[in-house]
Amino acid sequence: MAKIEGEVVIKKYANRRLYNTGTSTYVTLEDLAKMVKKGEEFIVQDAKSGEDITHSVLTQIIFEQESKTGNTLLPVSFLRQLISYYGDQMQMVVPTFLEHSMKTFTDQQAQMREQMTRALGDTPLAKNLQAPMQLMEDQVRRNTELFRQTLQMFSPFTPQPSAPAAKKPADAKDIDDLKDQLRALQDRLDSMGS
Repeated sequence: MAKIEGEVVIKKYANRRLYNTGTSTYVTLEDLAKMVKKGEEFIVQDAKSGEDITHSVLTQIIFEQESKTGNTLLPVSFLRQLISYYGDQMQMVVPTFLEHSMKTFTDQQAQMREQMTRALGDTPLAKNLQAPMQLMEDQVRRNTELFRQTLQMFSPFTPQPSAPAAKKPADAKDIDDLKDQLRALQDRLDSMGS
């Protein structure tokens, strides 16, 4: 069986080998990552039991991508927040929120790329990073506010914790982290142009 409702089936064997039934070839996690980037739909099944193990294989791909490139997409603060939701009453809301946030981000990706091109120009020596930073800050604020509102819907009588005066809110820290990363990127671009 090569496909299930339009999706390619990848069989994972006990020896950890992955077999693409659509192309009748063995594939690697890197091959699956390329399929994801191309928008190709697939499911991964345990070859013996037939169990759908797509989630764990995709998680494994993320782990490998994070560890081999050195350019992590998942900040430590995000990972800690995510871990804290396991077993929490809000656990069932988080996947929907994350899925919605990623869809929104993807929908706005073309606009962000256009803003980056306008801000940076055609050369790596361009200095203006304000437009893309502002766009990212706005997106972080919108996502944070949406998540706060979602959580409040499920616990409307829970008082909102007030942040200590000396401590920045989590979204402000994330924005500062993004600014630092963009400054580091600009420094690298400047040094490459020298």
